[in-house]
Amino acid sequence: MEWYLKSKEEVLSELNVESDVGLKENEISKRLEKYGLNELQEEKGRSFFSKLLAQFSDFLVLILIGAAIISIAVGESSDAIVILAIVVVNAFLGMYQEGKAEKALDALKKMASPNAKVIRDSQVIVVPANTLTPGDIVLLETGDIIPADLRLIESSNLKIEEASLTGESVPSEKEANESFDKEVSLGDRHNMAYMSTIVTYGRGKGVAVGTGHNTEIGKIATMIQSFEDETTPLQKKLNQLGKILGISTIVICILVFVIGLLQGREPLEMFMVAISLAVAAIPEGLPAIVTIVLAIGMNRMVKRNAIVKRLLAVETLGCTTVICSDKTGTLTQNEMTVVKVYVDDKILDVTGTGYDPTGEFKIEGEVISTDSIESLNTLLSIGMLTNDAKLDKSDDLYKIIGDPTEGSLVTLAGKANITNEINKSYIRIEEIPFDSGRKMMTTFHENFIPGKMVSFTKGAPDIIIKRCSSIKIEDKVVPFTDELKKEALEINSKFAKDALRVLAFAFREYDDLPSNISPENNETNMIFVGLVGMIDPPRPEAKDAIKECKEAGINTIMITGDYKETAFAIAKALGMAETEDQAMMGEELDNVSDEDLKEIVKKVKVFARVSPEHKVRIVSALRANGNIAAMTGDGVNDAMALKKADIGVSMGITGTDVAKNTADLILTDDNFASIVSAVEEGRIIYDNIKKFVFFLLSCNIGEILLVFVSILLNLPVPLLPIQLLWLNLVTDSFPALALGVEKGDPDIMSQNPRNPNEPILDKHMVIGIVFQSIAIAIAALSAYWWGIYRYGLDNILEARTIAFTTLITAELLRAYSTRSTHYTMFEIGVFSNKTLVYGTTFSFILMLVVIYIPFLNPIFHTFPLGFTDWEIILAFAFLPLLIGEIVKLIVHKKH
Repeated sequence: MEWYLKSKEEVLSELNVESDVGLKENEISKRLEKYGLNELQEEKGRSFFSKLLAQFSDFLVLILIGAAIISIAVGESSDAIVILAIVVVNAFLGMYQEGKAEKALDALKKMASPNAKVIRDSQVIVVPANTLTPGDIVLLETGDIIPADLRLIESSNLKIEEASLTGESVPSEKEANESFDKEVSLGDRHNMAYMSTIVTYGRGKGVAVGTGHNTEIGKIATMIQSFEDETTPLQKKLNQLGKILGISTIVICILVFVIGLLQGREPLEMFMVAISLAVAAIPEGLPAIVTIVLAIGMNRMVKRNAIVKRLLAVETLGCTTVICSDKTGTLTQNEMTVVKVYVDDKILDVTGTGYDPTGEFKIEGEVISTDSIESLNTLLSIGMLTNDAKLDKSDDLYKIIGDPTEGSLVTLAGKANITNEINKSYIRIEEIPFDSGRKMMTTFHENFIPGKMVSFTKGAPDIIIKRCSSIKIEDKVVPFTDELKKEALEINSKFAKDALRVLAFAFREYDDLPSNISPENNETNMIFVGLVGMIDPPRPEAKDAIKECKEAGINTIMITGDYKETAFAIAKALGMAETEDQAMMGEELDNVSDEDLKEIVKKVKVFARVSPEHKVRIVSALRANGNIAAMTGDGVNDAMALKKADIGVSMGITGTDVAKNTADLILTDDNFASIVSAVEEGRIIYDNIKKFVFFLLSCNIGEILLVFVSILLNLPVPLLPIQLLWLNLVTDSFPALALGVEKGDPDIMSQNPRNPNEPILDKHMVIGIVFQSIAIAIAALSAYWWGIYRYGLDNILEARTIAFTTLITAELLRAYSTRSTHYTMFEIGVFSNKTLVYGTTFSFILMLVVIYIPFLNPIFHTFPLGFTDWEIILAFAFLPLLIGEIVKLIVHKKH
């Protein structure tokens, strides 16, 4: 039910309550029973067992578990223990990381007001906010947190900070008597007050029309719960890869087993070889290595001011194709700043941003002294004296206590060295408070003009200009002619078109304090001084970040609750949008189908005055077009879209707890530019994952080819099961992990985002795996053949050791070529990845241990190799490395 469309009398009647009496005790209990407590109920979560079980649903993991069971059945329990240990550790790591991410409803609860002042049974009392029920009459004062959704029935200069719910950069002015004959957006419902927002000015009274999940914030909570966590692109690709590997492995193992039987080999021997090949083919360390690499990436991102809450979100960032950004506090500083002043028929530019009172006044680029323009000093003084805000400095940071608009005037005056001390020199004697109907505020002061009483007025330019009869130009007061008024109104219009919030300033002189102070008597025949234009300015670093996004092929879209003109002006200044037809109002989306919206989001760069539901529809449309969408935000209103997006990004400083707990990524510096750094890190991580998948598969397939071709040629099996398992331990772990910490190619951010539907094994990677696998198999098979030729079939132990050593050495050397797909290892530095150097050295030592330590020889069926053996081994082992580097020079060479 849209309560804002009803008059306050209709609302009171429908809820059966009188505004001065409130609900009676017996009625309260009935309504609480009907509507429930005024709190957000958390949906029942999954049990620990169901969460744990979900971690084992991956096809690759299931294949590994199957291999472990078979290993136990044939007596290879040590192999089974290693495999199962990797699977279990990976499962608990996944549970730990993802379990930390679901706290959005707790944060929503914290935002609710703990107490509320209400009228019940004709008495004003304070009650716990969770006991409010529809029909309760709630009293509001400055500083109160709204305890429920209210239809206002009284308001006096009431302003409510709704940025966290609507995205507006300034407090919303409320008017209980305002009525609507059609639906309007959340931010324009001036006769409503919403749960969790804050009263910044004035007083009010409202009747509760929505509590708990029936409030706007409750709807957000419900929608957050309704969104299922979707698998990330990396999860989908690894699952797909697991299925391919699993099916291929089963087919190859059966084939090897059948061929061996047909050749008359021992069934148990062939069964063990087939099982060993299965373990060799499946990179059982892959899930663990992916987890470790993602965790390392998370730590690197922290250093770049980004905290990732879900491991797999790191990779998702890397394939981001569009970033949907909130405006207030994300692209802008969330600090109103005066940038233009109009006095003495001149337009002055004001430098400086935020609430730091440091800046200069310029005319046509030339810095001027504020003392040289008397009217400017008068305007700045009026801004300070008609002001209730205060500038506060702590830890070298300036912030405003009070209304942001008034705060910008305090900062403006501070740039001319006019401070709050002026209020002590010219004490406020009387005032006419701001009123949303008049849109003005007037204060009275003694001796600002010696021997005179002066009233100062600030407010809406069109109204103040109309009520002025004179204008101050330089040090003279002259008639405010129609021509001069027209000029002032044109300047006002010019500022407004630039999306500036404009205020006008005027004063009036008296011999004594007027006896009958009222708007009608004192806000007429005033002397006009000038105008100021203010804006929540763009973050300086955001423009460069958006430019980087364009170079990286990433589209940026602004989605905000603010007005269209303001939003477009910011977007244009940042380089996000160029023409006004690229901006669209949220209310227009209500008449657009989801299918049409999919086309609209391809062109529109700014969505203004949107509701939380609109944000979700926009993100959904972008994703339906095949985009990987990141959504940034800091307010409660952003939570649903953050949850719906592929990657939710919250601001760490200005972000609400709801946004932080819903998001996948938190920016500790609230800097849009940090998103670009996070995207770069995500791209590097995905690239590295592809590198070690490429490395592992080419090595493992090379091993399979070696065994398969040997059996086809009716040769003795070149590698025994325990040798295959040791080989996998040596080559699959340390070098693969080292590849996961590569710094990334220099041109990583000049590339377009990869196609999110592209499999992890793309065409180029498959071709590379084929060539490298064959090269590895040829190298090992050739060395094996030489071993048989030298030592004979009767001494097959020696030939197997040569094949075993050649295979490991070739794979360790090949790791250096895998570091980049198109830069040679000399271009990126042979030893620049220290981790890889340490990893391959350690792996090589592990190989030497089983060859040269006597008591391990019978266990691993190895033989101490001589100098001649090593000459042949090294000659063949370098073959895959050379082929990999030659392919880069011919095919992948950077143009």
